[in-house]
Amino acid sequence: MEMMPPFIPAPHLMIYASGVFEIMGGIGLIVPTTKRPAAYGLAALLIAVFPANIYVALSNVQLGGFMNYSFYQWLRLPLQIVLVGWTLWFASKTTTKEQII
Repeated sequence: MEMMPPFIPAPHLMIYASGVFEIMGGIGLIVPTTKRPAAYGLAALLIAVFPANIYVALSNVQLGGFMNYSFYQWLRLPLQIVLVGWTLWFASKTTTKEQII
C-alpha cells in the first residue's frame, strides 16, 4: 500500500486488479494462441504501474530491504522501460495460429 501514490483511487482494488492481470498475463504467455495479446497486456500493465514506481523514487518511500535505498528506487525506473520494450519485442516476435495459416 505504501507504494500507491495518493492520487490513485481505490488503492486496494488497484493492487488486487494488477495482481490478477499479472497472473492472467503470465498464464497467457504459456498458451500459444494468447501469447501476443498477453504480451501486449503485460506491457500495458507495466506502463500502468509506472506512476507508482515514480512516486516511490520521488518520495523515497521506505518499503524494507533493497527498496529502502534511493539508488534501487531510481534504478527501477529505467529498468521498467527496458521491460516494456522487451515485452513489446516479444509480442512482435510471437507468431499466432492465424499468421501460420
